Amino acid sequence: MNKRVQVAKYLFFDLLAAAASWVLFYSYRKLYIEPQHFGTEVPLEFTSRFFLGLIFIPAFWLLFYYITGYYSNIYRKSRLLELGQTFLTSLIGVIIIFFTLILDDVIGSYKNYYSLFFTLFGLHFSLTYLFRFIQTNRIVRRIHRREFGFNTLLIGGDEKALQIYQELNTQIRPAGYRFIGFLSLEERSSYPLEQHLPRLGSTKDLSEVIKKNDFEEVIIAIESTQHELLSSILTPLQNRTLTIWGIPDLFDLLSGNTKTSVIYSSPLFKISNGIMPAWQANLKRLFDVSFSIIAIILFLPVYLIVSIWIKLESKGPILYKQERIGKFGKPFTIYKFRTMVDDAETNGPELSSHNDKRITRLGQFLRRTHLDEIPQFYNVIIGEMSLVGPRPERQYFIDQIVKEAPHYTHLHKIRPGITSWGQVKYGYASNLEEMLQRLPYDLVYLRNISLYIDFKILIYTIIACFKGDGK
Repeated sequence: MNKRVQVAKYLFFDLLAAAASWVLFYSYRKLYIEPQHFGTEVPLEFTSRFFLGLIFIPAFWLLFYYITGYYSNIYRKSRLLELGQTFLTSLIGVIIIFFTLILDDVIGSYKNYYSLFFTLFGLHFSLTYLFRFIQTNRIVRRIHRREFGFNTLLIGGDEKALQIYQELNTQIRPAGYRFIGFLSLEERSSYPLEQHLPRLGSTKDLSEVIKKNDFEEVIIAIESTQHELLSSILTPLQNRTLTIWGIPDLFDLLSGNTKTSVIYSSPLFKISNGIMPAWQANLKRLFDVSFSIIAIILFLPVYLIVSIWIKLESKGPILYKQERIGKFGKPFTIYKFRTMVDDAETNGPELSSHNDKRITRLGQFLRRTHLDEIPQFYNVIIGEMSLVGPRPERQYFIDQIVKEAPHYTHLHKIRPGITSWGQVKYGYASNLEEMLQRLPYDLVYLRNISLYIDFKILIYTIIACFKGDGK
């Protein structure tokens, strides 16, 4: 099944449910509530307010569902969990609509307010869940009939991996795992799982195997005695859009570290690659784009003045373009105002220092105030960067950092940022040692990422810009 087509179907049916519930609610209000208030029949007229509601209210619902992350993983939906999710989002959304659009209406009594509220909620929730149930039920049934599945890599070739494979491959209600092959932890002459699945190599080939195959799911099924290898297995998987599952051992079960809602399948637990809840991640993205568009408009005079100043002071382009590494290790082109003389790296990649002679006089000012970074609002708008996130580095320096700190690659789980916790606390790095000293701040941010932390970092960045603390 094509994911975009399925997402489009959910969008269409949610839009249809929102529009239909508004039409029915409007009709109920005109034909039942208003006659009670005015003491006479009120003609059912579709006014401009009705048509504005028919446009903006469905649009509100789609935006609200997007923020809550409803459309982010459509193939892994539960019909029962969807009931609760639809109920909660419908309740919150109706409260917002009711208090912003309806509460100030001239209505006779609070009884009528309650009637309007529960009517709108009942109509919207019922229609929305009905369409969603039909669509989700269709997808779930196709998965159970093995008409659709997720390309899955099994890591581990011993008895535990064989047991998991057999359980998942023979269960009454298949969970959608389509096993392509397995990776062993070491080289041996034979493996118990080899009779059922092709061996694609060992875990040392993990990165290469992931690149060559279109995997969507990874199940780590290693023995309890092999847990010290987990870090080396998980690190190459961090920069991939994969769903990773693990098998809990007795310690995990007794300590309460594992949670699952799957009844028919094996007790796998999800090793989440998601750093933020879906609603926060979507809200962060909406804020990034909105803020960047406003900033570009407000900074237009600055763009013009700085551009003229750069051209007058030194030869070379106004903007400096450079390849950096972004989310999931993908390269992208970053844009900055040029602060150095043209061809400043004729001898190869080189970090700048505080008294770097390559930096122009204007460049010194732009770096202190961080104004050289403002063209990166464009990178934010097109989805390559965020306002807040670890600063992106060049592959040349990443290769050197990883030799000293392999866990650096964890920073590629999220979009890089115009500003970061590491930059606020430590500033720009002028050598490899300073990069390594700044790394813990970015890892702490990754561990504690939230909209609240982003807001604090933005505030401190603005203060640093006015103080001219950059270098």
